[in-house]
Amino acid sequence: MLSKGKLTSWNDKKGFGFITPTKGNKQVFIHISEFVSRNNTPEVGQVITYTLSKDKMGRPCATNASRPQDRLRKKNKKTDNTAITFPLFYFFITFLILTVITGKLPFEILIIYSILSLITYAVYANDKSAAQSKQWRTKEDTLHIFALVGGWPGALLAQKKLKHKSSKKSFRFVFWMTVIINIGVLGWLLSPFGAEYLQLIPRINFS
Repeated sequence: MLSKGKLTSWNDKKGFGFITPTKGNKQVFIHISEFVSRNNTPEVGQVITYTLSKDKMGRPCATNASRPQDRLRKKNKKTDNTAITFPLFYFFITFLILTVITGKLPFEILIIYSILSLITYAVYANDKSAAQSKQWRTKEDTLHIFALVGGWPGALLAQKKLKHKSSKKSFRFVFWMTVIINIGVLGWLLSPFGAEYLQLIPRINFS
């Protein structure tokens, strides 16, 4: 049943809130995953059009939710916030491989980035699954830490492939800051000042 109401509470960290229907006083639960468009964070006071449903415990909840600005946005040409993803990903991986081949970086650095990227991608996938099933979510700070220590290539792929955390402006701002810091540290390690610290990285013995 199609209904309309006003968003009267919202917990951005947990990704859920409550709608007070235009007709009736009983609040309706809504999760972030039920919004048709998640380009902008829901705000208290926004008018929400939704389909009234029930959760597994029989409590009223909203699905297929939309806001007036969502419908207006569809008329405009959508911009791809992840358009730079693949070029940057392939450029960075190619750069790493070349620096390893030329001996400027140890092979272990490539292994570290690869493992951290795989782990980060898996964490993003698990968080998206948790969002869809309304389970406990991974903290955004945790996602940023994984990106900061070297898992950001995996995060880039997850944002592009899984369409997860690819539109929230505040999240993406912090994410790109972690990328810049990580690349900055890597650049420092390639400089004469940071080269000695590369010797502290344990080497893999292939013999």
